[in-house]
Formats: sequence, C-alpha cells, structure tokens
Amino acid sequence: MKKKNVLGQKVKAVDSPISYKFDKINNKNKNSLYNIRITVPEFTSICPVTGQPDFATIIVDYVPKQSIVESKSFKLFIQSFRNYGIFHEDVTLFIGKQLFNSLKPKWIRVQGFFAPRGGIPIDVFWQSSKQPNNIYLPEIDFSSLRINR
Repeated sequence: MKKKNVLGQKVKAVDSPISYKFDKINNKNKNSLYNIRITVPEFTSICPVTGQPDFATIIVDYVPKQSIVESKSFKLFIQSFRNYGIFHEDVTLFIGKQLFNSLKPKWIRVQGFFAPRGGIPIDVFWQSSKQPNNIYLPEIDFSSLRINR
C-alpha cells in the first residue's frame, strides 16, 4: 500500500496487513521520556487452519522517538487483520515489528490476550528490548479485557 495520509479522508480498509504503511506524526515531545498505550479491545483475525475467527485484546506500549503513529492509520492496520489468516503468535510479533520498523521508537511492547480455543487461552508477548527506566507502565486490569477467561 502506498503511503498516504488517512486523517480527514474517506479511506477503504485494506484486505491484508502485509504491505501496510503507517501514517506518522512528528513527535513534538521527542526530548521527553513517556509511554503511549494503545488498547485494541476487539481485535479479530482468522485462524489459518480452521478458518474460524480468533478474538483478542491487543495492548501496545511504546516510548516514541521522532514519530508517533497516527491513530486512524493504526485502526485501519488493525482492521486489515479481520479476514486475514494468521496464528496468535504471529499476530502479536507482526504488529510489534511493523510498528517498530516504521516508528523506530526507543522501546515497544505488544501483548496479545486471545480468547480461549478449546478451553485454553493463548497469550503472546513481544518487546523490542529491555524496558527503559523511569517509564510508567500501568498495570493491566484483566477484568476489563473483553475476552472470557
């Protein structure tokens, strides 16, 4: 997908996350050390084996450098997984690595809390490096996750 600015535009969702390019915003606070948390409470993808939908809450924490992700662009990226066949483990790492390669943050962590399949939940975690010192990362309120535990 060619890079384009999606903010303020009517944009059709893409069918695949593979070649997606994020819109980025210049970080006006690049000299500050702070965390941005993005929570996706209704993530959906397709199991590549069964074709059945998989549901998850995805939580992204990142410490930006020069750029932050534009939120509508991120939403369109997440929506591109809706009919895309991919395993839980691959989803979490793919999201993290795509954001890391695009934004080049100081640090990023992606957590995927997947709804149980066959009675077993699979949770997947990826981070780019050791968490920076002096970064506030709020605890996750598991009661607010929209997946049955």
